[in-house]
Amino acid sequence: MTPDSPETHPAAGHPELHHEVGVGPWEGELPDGDHWDAELLADGDRRNVLDRYRYWTMEAIIAELDTRRHDFHIAIENWQHDMNIGTVVRTANAFLAKEVHIIGRRRWNKRGAMVTDRYQHVRHHPTVADFVGWANGEGLAIIGVDIFPDSEKLETYELPRNCVLVFGQEGPGLSEEVHAAAQATLSIEQFGSTRSINAASAAGIAMHAWIRRHVFDQAVR
Repeated sequence: MTPDSPETHPAAGHPELHHEVGVGPWEGELPDGDHWDAELLADGDRRNVLDRYRYWTMEAIIAELDTRRHDFHIAIENWQHDMNIGTVVRTANAFLAKEVHIIGRRRWNKRGAMVTDRYQHVRHHPTVADFVGWANGEGLAIIGVDIFPDSEKLETYELPRNCVLVFGQEGPGLSEEVHAAAQATLSIEQFGSTRSINAASAAGIAMHAWIRRHVFDQAVR
């Protein structure tokens, strides 16, 4: 297995900010188990993973994550090669979303994902109709996140456990097709002068709202 590329490290190009990530070669008697990666044990593990997964194969990490994934999905429209998608995928990995769905163009900018897309299930839907058909078939509530006249407040909305949170392009926002198909569209309360917040930031807030409700049992008011 090839360790994560050094170009993905935040300190790339800034030697004064660089610190060594991960661990070196395994010391002592080699451990037993199919989840260990022989190459990483020999060479060290510098990947962007939790310490508990050091020296594990990528397949073993994915299999373990699959036993704990949450019941929410994330979808983002990709009609203009949105630069935010990588960050959304990284955040979905952090909050252990079941899947990430790319609607529109198949290719997306992975730089912001920091290689976390290797451990996150990502599904492509060429059209909104294809995505909506899939979600309906899975019994998932489609919940849009954007500012529309009929948007309800995320802070006081009872998010369903089994749902897919959908985000639009940076700039144009959620398409009318998704808006029409959504069970509800939610907005995030803002208090400053800007009209909207970054799509990746909005996605992180919405995911954490689901986590607070369904992992920590924090009821909305």
